[in-house]
Amino acid sequence: MKKFLVLLLALLTVIVLAACTANESAGEEEPDEGNDTEETGDDSTDEAGEGDEAGGENVLRLNNWEEPTSFNPSIGFDENSWKPLNNLMEGLTRLGDDSTPEPAMASDWDVSDDGTVYTFHLREDANWSNGDPVTAEDFVFAWQQLLDPETGSPAAFLAYFVEGGEAFNSGEGSAEDLGVTAVDEKTFEVELEDPTGFFLHVVTNPAFFPINQEVAEENPDWHAEADSFVSNGPFTLESWDHDSEMVFAKNEEYWDVDTVSLEEVHWAMVNDQNTQYQMFDTGDLDVAEIPAELSDELIDGDNVAIDEMGGLEFFRFNVEEEPFQNKKIRHAFALAVNRQEVTDFVVKNEVEPAYGFVSPGFTTPSGEDFRDANGDLVVSDPEEATRLLEEGMEEEGYDELPEVTLSYNTDDLNKAIAETMQSMISENLGVDVTLENTEWNVFLEDQKNLEHQFSRSSFLFDYGDPVNFLESFITDSSMNRTDWSNEEYDQLIADAKSEEDEERRWEYMYEAEQLLAEEMPILPLRYYNQVFVEADGVSGIVRHPVGYFDLKYAEKE
Repeated sequence: MKKFLVLLLALLTVIVLAACTANESAGEEEPDEGNDTEETGDDSTDEAGEGDEAGGENVLRLNNWEEPTSFNPSIGFDENSWKPLNNLMEGLTRLGDDSTPEPAMASDWDVSDDGTVYTFHLREDANWSNGDPVTAEDFVFAWQQLLDPETGSPAAFLAYFVEGGEAFNSGEGSAEDLGVTAVDEKTFEVELEDPTGFFLHVVTNPAFFPINQEVAEENPDWHAEADSFVSNGPFTLESWDHDSEMVFAKNEEYWDVDTVSLEEVHWAMVNDQNTQYQMFDTGDLDVAEIPAELSDELIDGDNVAIDEMGGLEFFRFNVEEEPFQNKKIRHAFALAVNRQEVTDFVVKNEVEPAYGFVSPGFTTPSGEDFRDANGDLVVSDPEEATRLLEEGMEEEGYDELPEVTLSYNTDDLNKAIAETMQSMISENLGVDVTLENTEWNVFLEDQKNLEHQFSRSSFLFDYGDPVNFLESFITDSSMNRTDWSNEEYDQLIADAKSEEDEERRWEYMYEAEQLLAEEMPILPLRYYNQVFVEADGVSGIVRHPVGYFDLKYAEKE
């Protein structure tokens, strides 16, 4: 990921000098927020392996863990939607194999001298899978839907860079006030609230994909079934057996179809790491994640791919629920957890413990890594944790701590991590923690409604800039889910998103992260990486640090 962000910084420097252009999750849901990124799903299917006989060579078999939330780009704001959607559709720019933005639906663009107006020139040969041309109106239609408060898009905040975007989404403006214009059929103009040096990276996110306006107006549920779905990316949706399997086929209408090697991609939906690895072992999958218990045995294999990922696993405190209204008690819990032991002995797979909130790999204007520049902000210290707990209880008048429940979404690894944290908190603080697990959809809804006291979360970056994670915790952010609010923090994030001087902009982000550590509305645990074992003959899968991957260049011999 460091290489990705070094290249991104170089790109931004060139663009700023030439008039400013540029670049994920908040990503979630996993993407949570950000993206939280959650990998859950349903039972396996024996049909996943049938495609090789039907389709011949170059058929790739993958696991998507669970049914996508939605293939409507405005709604499918999570990892299980992003990964397939990124291969069905394409936006103005697309992440290249170095994870920096490159031309996609737009062959080129112009940027105004003040960096606030982008004029994108769409490819003449950019078509939908039904043969319709991809037009500027398709982008206007899609971005209006993204920001329309009636859509209820969890990704809408990403488009607040657009002039009038936040006002429209909050019900204080209208679609007509948005800074998006179809100048002509193949010219799309975007006006921004402020110069945004990473904007080209932002619009690689699937939330900004176009929607075929004519198709969507005739059938608002166009995205729900294979026979009505239209795509503009490398693949089409050939079939969709909900909660079981999806089949993609090469899109012959795609402008760069000659680059696409795979004939088909079969996606199983298996929500169990051991089961999906067994399917790989028996040849029913071509790619699988390595279960933690097999990490020591498999991690050094020749067929293992390890890629960096911008993201964080963390735990949210509900600061309006006892006892976590007290900052010292929140700190006590954070300092009681030994992150190194969790990563070394529970998660494994060479993941790194999180001693800050922004993951490593973001290169500052001076060439440092953000994480190195801002240092370790959250360390393990049982003695200090005990002292802070005692002080916090005294401040609140507690003779004994109110009951604490740690909630997590159902998953074997999540359970193992929760049990380990339960043991550490008991040993280091003398506090008994009750564990509670529910299935993902129920868990997420309860977390959004602030019904959890202390709960697991994860975030994948939606675009390549630290502010993407930090902005998740401003007041009233849909990604906040802690009820924490701090005016100073809100202002720091606003300044970081509008400041034109890069060195000062990064200083705002350092200060914001330090304030987040001082207030501790969340407990950071570990940074993400991507570890996969691949079958012989599989090559060319590009995994991006922002949480989705590209099969445009993939092959299966």
